[in-house]
Amino acid sequence: MKARTITLLLALAVAGCSAPPLELYTLAFAPGPVRPSPPISIELHRVGLAGYLDRAELVRSPSAYRLNVSDSERWAEPLGRMLERVFAEDLVQRLPAASIFTESGAIATEADRVVELDVQRLDADPAGNVVLVAQIAVRRDIRSRPAMARTVRLQANALPGQPVAATISVLVGQLADAAAALISG
Repeated sequence: MKARTITLLLALAVAGCSAPPLELYTLAFAPGPVRPSPPISIELHRVGLAGYLDRAELVRSPSAYRLNVSDSERWAEPLGRMLERVFAEDLVQRLPAASIFTESGAIATEADRVVELDVQRLDADPAGNVVLVAQIAVRRDIRSRPAMARTVRLQANALPGQPVAATISVLVGQLADAAAALISG
């Protein structure tokens, strides 16, 4: 009887200490303005990520010098690859005359333009804003120096009742707007 009681108490203790359910998040296409462009091919290089973002867990910044890594929220795929995929989809919509492919994809061709993207910050700040800081460079081809480059800083209030991934998706769409302007400008 005593052994059963101890076993039952241990089972209840283990059940009470279980981790919260794991939630997986992905980014989604965000529509934007269509820009005129010549029928060119554009290669999107692999997206560079700040080291603190190169992980499966979602990262938040509760203060200027501290980061929180979630125990229960994860990206559904590596963040760099997901940003590359969604950014390319956003560019396809914004530049319909262009053919856009990614460096890591199965298609390779001689590109008329090469787009490079380096994400330096992507997290929620202490005020609840989601902040995205990235550098964009557009080259005429893989061997040329960047013809155009700029740093883009975007921020938005988290969308009410939505996961932070929804707000990040909107910001990635705005980043695609900036890249489309560089490409077509």
